[in-house]
Amino acid sequence: MATAIGKSGESLGDANDVQRHGLDLGMLVGQLALEEDASSDDVSLEGLQKELEECKHDEEVLNILSKGTKLREYTKGVENNVRQDELESIQDYIKESDNLVSLHDQIHDCDSMLSQMESLLGGFQAEIGSISSEIKSLQEKSMDMGLKLKNRKVAESTLARFVEDIIVPPRMVDIIIDGEVNDEYMRTLEILSKKLKFVEVDPMVKSSKALKDVQPELERLRQKAVAKVFEFIIQKLYALRKPKTNIQILQQSVLLKYKYVVVFLKEHGKEIYTEVRGAYIDTMNKVLSAHFRAYIQALEKLQLDIATSSDLIGVEARSAGLFYRGREPLKNRSAVFALGDRINILKEIDQPALIPHIAEASSLKYPYEVLFRSLHKLLMDTATSEYFFCDDFFGEESIFYDIFAGPFAVIDEHFNSILPNCYDAIGLMLMIRIVHQHQLIMSRRRIPCLDSYLDKVNISLWPRFKMVFDMHLNSLRNANVRTLWEDDIHPHYVMRRYAEFTASLVHINVEYGDGQLELNLERLRMAIDDLLIKLAKMFTKPKLQTVFLINNYDMTITILKEAGSVSGKAQMHFEEVLKSNTTIFVEELLLEHFNDLIKFVKTQTSEDMNTTSDRPTIAAIEPLVKDFAGRWKAAIELMHKDVITSFSNFLCGMEILKAALTQLLLYYTRLSDCIKKVPGGSALNKDLVSISSIMYEIKKYSRTF
Repeated sequence: MATAIGKSGESLGDANDVQRHGLDLGMLVGQLALEEDASSDDVSLEGLQKELEECKHDEEVLNILSKGTKLREYTKGVENNVRQDELESIQDYIKESDNLVSLHDQIHDCDSMLSQMESLLGGFQAEIGSISSEIKSLQEKSMDMGLKLKNRKVAESTLARFVEDIIVPPRMVDIIIDGEVNDEYMRTLEILSKKLKFVEVDPMVKSSKALKDVQPELERLRQKAVAKVFEFIIQKLYALRKPKTNIQILQQSVLLKYKYVVVFLKEHGKEIYTEVRGAYIDTMNKVLSAHFRAYIQALEKLQLDIATSSDLIGVEARSAGLFYRGREPLKNRSAVFALGDRINILKEIDQPALIPHIAEASSLKYPYEVLFRSLHKLLMDTATSEYFFCDDFFGEESIFYDIFAGPFAVIDEHFNSILPNCYDAIGLMLMIRIVHQHQLIMSRRRIPCLDSYLDKVNISLWPRFKMVFDMHLNSLRNANVRTLWEDDIHPHYVMRRYAEFTASLVHINVEYGDGQLELNLERLRMAIDDLLIKLAKMFTKPKLQTVFLINNYDMTITILKEAGSVSGKAQMHFEEVLKSNTTIFVEELLLEHFNDLIKFVKTQTSEDMNTTSDRPTIAAIEPLVKDFAGRWKAAIELMHKDVITSFSNFLCGMEILKAALTQLLLYYTRLSDCIKKVPGGSALNKDLVSISSIMYEIKKYSRTF
């Protein structure tokens, strides 16, 4: 085959040349076809072209074709090589025949061993399957036993509770029947209550046979316990009726210890509970009513009467004093209109209530608002304590209102007897503010039990205050000017009453901003203005009228300021009228002493001096200058004395004098200016008083205040 390949190489040429020039498969196929036709006519070459195309890129085919080897020869060479390899393989097999026999035996032995193993593993698999089924069965039995155990435990627990709740221990029977009512008895009552509830509520118990044996015994124990605690609690309640008993201590230290008795009766003896509840309400109603009645009677002995129906702003002082006052101290009469220390009651709003016998032993008397605060302070503290006790002991707030129906009636009876005879407007306003403060206190305590009562008191106080206030207002409107008038320019007592009364009400109203009260005070101010003008007109001289008005206005402003009030409208009004009347008085005072000078200055203005027709002459001015120079100091002294004697308030008088002297200086300065514009006016310079001299004199009087 190698020789054939070599020959084909020589005939076809070098393989590199073939690769370089490419292969023409068609030509080769044609050659093969020709050669094939030479040997055999039966071989078909159909499809050869396609197969050659598929083998076009096969390296082995390309290698054969490139060498030009004939396929038949190449095929024979391959067959020879295969046959040679077959012979060699047979020889090798023969050589290894012993080993192959040994290998066959080993494989046979392994196959038998594997068969044994297969049967053994099959047995294991069967056994494991049976074990798995046994385990599953055991698991199911275990779960079933666990469920049964759980159910039995539940049944045991339920049965144990049932037995425990339904049985009646002998010890409990002994305590309920023969024991004293104490802490142990309370605990036993709780146990009995649980058993009674268990029997009544649990449906399983009602269908049990054990109930038939136990229920009669439980019912007898219930009846015995109810009877025993009823007797016990009634005795404790009756202890509240003993004189001088401290009710709050007895409630807190004794009754609250046994509050479970009330709970037991409410749950298992409703009829008896109703009796206990009624007994407590009746007892506390009577006890508290008696306490408040005694306290009110003691307070009435301490009452200081401040005002009567005749103590009004516009009522004549002489008649009131002659027929109504007698020997009552003057300081009590001043309290009718002046607030004074009475305002302190609002600062002491939360102080303890008065102890009547101590105050009586000290011979002390108090305005009614002090007694009013003390009574309501006691009411608030008592109501607070009782409200909390009723809620804690009975668990019912409504009991409070049943209990306090009596005390409220006692206080209302007292108040209804006092209020129609109260003509103290300041006291009424203080009581209104006290009620407001008490409402705030109860609100901070978060206790609503007195809300309706305090509202009722407040509603009754306001109409009474309005009525008394209108009495004062009408006393001014209907006042008899002739009986009130006194030939005295100093402040009138009616105006002082008004000022003190207004300052008092405004002071009380500072923190409350009551618009209705401010409107009433404005009506009162208008009435006093009218009355004061009428009184002033009773003086024949205009100057005295002005002095009278100034004194009264100044006194009113002073009182309003001293009271520390912020009476904006009233004070501003009186300051305005004071200023206008001061201006009038200054003009009147200067006209009294310097009439000619003032008239001349007013008629001769600076504009008039520019015309020659009305220009004054030296002869007309000289008497004025000489008259002023001769008596100006004496006139100022007379003015000073006049002011000192006319005005009650020294400071006010000095301010008016200062204003008068300042106005006089202004007039004299204008006179000097007129002289400078008169021809030959310099001749009067020797008689003119220097401005510095007048200023010195003014300062001298200014230093006096």
